[in-house]
Amino acid sequence: MRAVVTRVSSASVTIDGSVEGAIEKGYLILLGVGPEDTEAVCDKLAEKICNLRVFEDENGKMNLSLEQVGGAILVVSQFTLYADTSSRRPGFSGAAKPELAVPLYERFMDRCRARGFRVEHGQFGADMKVASVNDGPVTILYDTERT
Repeated sequence: MRAVVTRVSSASVTIDGSVEGAIEKGYLILLGVGPEDTEAVCDKLAEKICNLRVFEDENGKMNLSLEQVGGAILVVSQFTLYADTSSRRPGFSGAAKPELAVPLYERFMDRCRARGFRVEHGQFGADMKVASVNDGPVTILYDTERT
């Protein structure tokens, strides 16, 4: 799995002119699923992200977790994180097919909810407009094939 996690002051996802999900302080997570991903990989990634400490403490150091600041999560499915960029026109055959990707996308969100976080989301496969106010900016890339 691949995830781009951005610390945000606010973020939202809009589909067909209607806001589907919105958060204030928290994480905007662009989440991609690869063909070799499993439930165990998904669970580990959710744990890592939910325990990430990138919010500033009273000394201005990134020591606080999402839980400690009362943050929320907005998850947007993003098959393009598996783009093959070896040519000018990217290919996306490296991304998992929907029959694998959808259950893992949903499982990831469920694992975050199980840790007590409010989780908003877009719609898998939809044409979405994503807006965010990046805080910092702080953006972290996770690739479970490399960690």
